[in-house]
Amino acid sequence: MLDYASALRSIFQRTNYERQERPPYAERYWRLDRVRELLAALGDPHRAYRSVHITGTKGKGSTSAMIESSLRVAGYRTGLYTSPHLHTFRERIQMGGAPIPEADVVRLIERMLAVLQARPEVTVFEIITALAMLYYAEQGIDIGVFEVGLGGRLDATNVIEPLVSVLTAISMDHTKVLGDTIEAIAREKAGIIKPGTPVVSSPQRPAAMAVIEETCARLDSPLTTVGRDWHWRALDANLRGQRFDVYRAGHADAPEYPALTLPLLGEHQLENATAAVAALETLRTRGLTVTPEQVREGLATVLWPGRLEVLGTRPLVVVDGAHNPHSISRLVEALQAYLPHTGTLLVFGAGTTHNPQELLEILLPTVDACWVTRAHHAKATPPEQLEQAARMLGHSAQPVETVGDALRQALAAAAPDDLVLATGSLFVVAEARAAWAELNGLPALPSDPEGVY
Repeated sequence: MLDYASALRSIFQRTNYERQERPPYAERYWRLDRVRELLAALGDPHRAYRSVHITGTKGKGSTSAMIESSLRVAGYRTGLYTSPHLHTFRERIQMGGAPIPEADVVRLIERMLAVLQARPEVTVFEIITALAMLYYAEQGIDIGVFEVGLGGRLDATNVIEPLVSVLTAISMDHTKVLGDTIEAIAREKAGIIKPGTPVVSSPQRPAAMAVIEETCARLDSPLTTVGRDWHWRALDANLRGQRFDVYRAGHADAPEYPALTLPLLGEHQLENATAAVAALETLRTRGLTVTPEQVREGLATVLWPGRLEVLGTRPLVVVDGAHNPHSISRLVEALQAYLPHTGTLLVFGAGTTHNPQELLEILLPTVDACWVTRAHHAKATPPEQLEQAARMLGHSAQPVETVGDALRQALAAAAPDDLVLATGSLFVVAEARAAWAELNGLPALPSDPEGVY
């Protein structure tokens, strides 16, 4: 008989590309046939409901959450599958806005054990994907919103036949796996596009858009593009969120979605929200009933923590999971545009799968003091290496062993009008959020037993 901790161990004892060196994105390692065979042994649960599929380099999680929130407001029984998690594994598999209960994780893993034991080559992400799909089928959802884990073409989620495929902004990331050009990465992301299935794309670099347009033309998949077919216009913002219009091309004077509110900051979130609106409009053409008012409420009530999230105000305390040069640049722009402050104190940690020096090169010229640290993660870069990277860029940084201690030191040094920023990875964000809760006597955040990953 399993308990929750042993159920998680039975998952994470397998090959885990989130915590190990990822191999090249090739069929030798990333095999959809292996996923299809696993799901067939479980009764093909992914065929029991409709779905939405979302990939991209940045914004795919936010966009997924916005689409799911709006569908839930519209009365649909929804599933939301995302990765990685902030605090607990259960966040990855949500139904109706709530994480999967521990008891259901245990029960379903016990049900899957015989199938998994006969398939020792199945990876961690493939097991989690199958677990989510099985849970959603068992719970009788109407529609599942699935965020790609990595890439698209060979991702375990790419077994679904969605009502719409969504591609958020594509930039350089995971280049050792997906390729070292925008065209190569876009080609892997565009691998989620299915013949005849509508596609929604965020604004893209010309090279990425050319790949998406070619793929859509070849597969006869109608393409809707944010920035061409749908547009947004920022209105105003405060620490609680922002207001904006969304309108079709040619309708700027009479927006279809006037004065929407979104509790997420940053112009990039307006881009993501417009992609979500375009996807929801596409879903309406495919038989779903989602009114503009339901979209409005869904966007206004979406929850997606750890992304330009304001934890405190004097000083400003912000956490953001940016972890590649593109997202770090967008973060710096958003801080300047949305959060007036005097000095900036940075708490930074990054994974070894990215190039921390590239991120620090963008961040350090904009800050007044820096503490470098590492999350409790197998791929976290040691603080001493981060300090050396900062020194090579002509800046100083204080190495601190834990995120919590780094945050405490930054807060102690901050003036009331300053900004304390924790960024570099979602794992750093998670530990900063937990430390903030402890410092302020807030309820402890959800967590999993130690040593299960």
